[in-house]
Amino acid sequence: MKRPIRVLVAKVGLDGHDRGAKVIASFLRDAGMEVIYTGLRQTPEMVVQAALQEDVDAIGISILSGAHMTVFPKVMSLMKEKGMNDVLLTGGGIIPDSDMKKLNELGVAKLFPPGTDTHTIVDYISDWVKTHRNF
Repeated sequence: MKRPIRVLVAKVGLDGHDRGAKVIASFLRDAGMEVIYTGLRQTPEMVVQAALQEDVDAIGISILSGAHMTVFPKVMSLMKEKGMNDVLLTGGGIIPDSDMKKLNELGVAKLFPPGTDTHTIVDYISDWVKTHRNF
């Protein structure tokens, strides 16, 4: 029997608004995924370490603080250092389209703005994991 897709949902930095992250975590769980929610005020190092320990297929970062151009590249760099080349790095929040494009060019996967249909997010993660993680 295959194990469920494992997703780490994280809030990085001083951003204290976690309702959206909890809603996404709930929808991912309802879709049959195993979700590890790190809670508030995580560092990029804490997120990557937790992802390694939990052997996740995907990391989803929720960010509303405006620090996305610092947080995502740092997490991506740490993932590369740890050889996590087959783990999806995605996320969402208040991120301008131009910054989303720059982050995508750095290797961050699709990013989702507020109001994205949750089924779109579930389908994206499921499809990516099935294509890249031998599910």
